[in-house]
Amino acid sequence: MTFNELVRLLEKHGFQLIKEKGAIRYYGKEGHDRLLRLDYHGSKEIPKGTCHAILKASGIKLEEKK
Repeated sequence: MTFNELVRLLEKHGFQLIKEKGAIRYYGKEGHDRLLRLDYHGSKEIPKGTCHAILKASGIKLEEKK
């Protein structure tokens, strides 16, 4: 998954860009008490562990492709 795809997924689930400073973006949504920090790098692949941590913090569950 690339950073662009992750941003689209977050926005699809109701997260909005709250603030941005350089490449660091913070996303939040109503009913979710914490901001998600995303070090944005466009079309680069997200490291697997980082992607899982962001998805876990957001509460988004993806089904594994088999």
